[in-house]
Amino acid sequence: MNKLTPLASGQITPTDTISVVLVEPEDIPASVVAHWPARSTVVDPRRFPEVASAVVKLFAEAHTNLAGIKAWGRP
Repeated sequence: MNKLTPLASGQITPTDTISVVLVEPEDIPASVVAHWPARSTVVDPRRFPEVASAVVKLFAEAHTNLAGIKAWGRP
C-alpha cells in the first residue's frame, strides 16, 4: 500500500489547482507527484506573472515540506 503525504496544494488560477504529493510505496523508491489541471491553463498575458508566482510559491512550499520530512522525519 502506498503512503501518500501532501506536500502542497493551491489555486494557480480561479479554476485551476495544483497539488504536490510524496508517494512512498512499500516495494519501490519514493517519488514526488505533481497533479496538474486536466486541461490546459489559459491565462491572459497581463496575469501571467501572477500565475507564475503562484506556481513558484506552491513548489517552494512543497520543497520546504519535503526537506522537513527528510531532515526531521515524521511526527
